[in-house]
Amino acid sequence: MVTIVIVSYNTRDILKNCLDELYRHGSECDMEVVVADNDSHDDSTAMVKEQFPDVHLIANPRNLGFAAANNQAFLHAHGRYIILLNPDAYIGPSSIRNAVTFMDNHPDCGLCGGKIISPEGRLEPSARRFPTPLSKLLTISGLSARFPSSPLFNGHEFGGFAHDLPLEVDWVPGTFTIIRKTMLDSIGPFDERFFMYYEETDLCLRARKAGWKIFFIPDAEVMHIGGACSKTRKDKTFDNAGSQVLSFRMRSEWLYYRKNSGLAAVIASSGVELLWHGIRYLKNMLLPFGEAQNKRNAASVLIKQITRSLQDTKFGHLSPQTPW
Repeated sequence: MVTIVIVSYNTRDILKNCLDELYRHGSECDMEVVVADNDSHDDSTAMVKEQFPDVHLIANPRNLGFAAANNQAFLHAHGRYIILLNPDAYIGPSSIRNAVTFMDNHPDCGLCGGKIISPEGRLEPSARRFPTPLSKLLTISGLSARFPSSPLFNGHEFGGFAHDLPLEVDWVPGTFTIIRKTMLDSIGPFDERFFMYYEETDLCLRARKAGWKIFFIPDAEVMHIGGACSKTRKDKTFDNAGSQVLSFRMRSEWLYYRKNSGLAAVIASSGVELLWHGIRYLKNMLLPFGEAQNKRNAASVLIKQITRSLQDTKFGHLSPQTPW
């Protein structure tokens, strides 16, 4: 048996589509489905009860965050494999079967992720190396986006890799991830200090340290809308792609670095970001042409967000009270 775990937050219609596709393409497998709803206010739970009575529904009275809600669902999992599926991710034909087959054939694999495709058919980042201050610089400078196929400038996303063969990687996104339950039982579930973001990176790092392998596989495909849950937070600032809450990403990043690499890594990564946006601010102040005012304002907002997130987490030492 395979247990499918979906954490939802104000995504009723998208969640319905996700479940429809799941049952349409996953019927070939013996599976159970657990939906952990984080206090949605859009009748998501009523929809699941009415239209998907076989789903094991957990209706939380408050937003626990992604890590804690998944851990809650893990307690109800009876499958030898657990598949994490975002509510805005729609699985393709045979994706579950292919993922299970790969895990069966690779007993040293603790978890693996599939190929993530955008609604327009573009390949989304699906295989990654662990983050570093250098990869942060290459990302915020735009070099990674400008040279996406470069192993030098986009090495943290395996630039140049055609995503057509299985590949051992450092970590895979939690959009669609199959996890060996025996591994999860041995190393423990998600670290709940991560309210959102970096929890899967931390889990993969712990798995690697415990001797398990992490793989990307191309024949388990999902179409991912991106940021569906996050976008319901109208009170937050988002990144340029509009899919990540900036303050949440920054908090989790400092927590991740402090936990796994120490204070120096927090200072290095945040310092790279502060320096970059500081330079942008000064440049657009000294050269006030065109969109300089807007760019200066954007840099100022980001500097304030970084500074505030460092204060909120005490430089990655403490996770703020939930919900964030």
